Amino acid sequence: MSAPVRRPTGPTDFALDLADREAFERDGAVCIRGAMGDWLDLIVEGIDENLERPGPYAAENDVAPGDGRFFDDYCNWQRIPPFERVAKESPAADIAQFLMGGSAVQFFHDHVLVKEPGTSKPTPWHSDNPYYFVEAAKTVSLWIPVDPVTSATSLRVIAGSHRWEADVFPVSWADDSAFYDGTTVDGETYRPVPDPANDPDEHDVLEWDLEPGDLVAFDFRAAHGARGNERSTRRRVLSLRFVGDDARFVERPGRTSPPFPGHGMAPGDRLRADWFPHVRS
Repeated sequence: MSAPVRRPTGPTDFALDLADREAFERDGAVCIRGAMGDWLDLIVEGIDENLERPGPYAAENDVAPGDGRFFDDYCNWQRIPPFERVAKESPAADIAQFLMGGSAVQFFHDHVLVKEPGTSKPTPWHSDNPYYFVEAAKTVSLWIPVDPVTSATSLRVIAGSHRWEADVFPVSWADDSAFYDGTTVDGETYRPVPDPANDPDEHDVLEWDLEPGDLVAFDFRAAHGARGNERSTRRRVLSLRFVGDDARFVERPGRTSPPFPGHGMAPGDRLRADWFPHVRS
């Protein structure tokens, strides 16, 4: 289904209201129209630089020869100035703060996702929470496309999945194998990866047609995914991840994504501010 959204009168004319926060708290995701219109050129500049100079975590997700390209990379804000500016100066952090109920806000990381035309490979259904070394009730990820997207290429979120008692079983995007070696779906630690295509009556899937400047905000715990890009145009996205003042470091069964080697934190610690800057007090 398409989630209800508020439409502003112009590309930079947007205002948050309680209905947005209520939708975010109820569904785990909400669409905000026109919020990033003034920042699109800077975001495109950052994405272009990231494609030209991939970072150490860049991935060319497996696609068949001649079947397009699915590139993603993260944690580049310290070497790509446009990303730092957008994370700290744009309305992104204000939106995250509002949706988290006025919490102080730390920037967790940036993530670029590019699907070139004719890329059939989907983004698998997953929730971000089990990949991260952070636990918090206050989290916001902003999915910001710089190209028009339709429901055929847009982010898809299962409404209410952020309230599931267990996280979705984390898998590798490359081959759907278990992300943590030796982990299984045991009914208590994780729940199986959802399959809305084969269980359409079991899940209420939210998806949106988006114009550049629009964004979708979602909770780290929300199950989400995306189809491939069979269209003739690119689908470039910058995603920004924020956490609130209840965020604490936790240990996972193995490596995390992003890994952040050498962070030096212990379970229960607040995220270190020199690595994860406070962007709103």
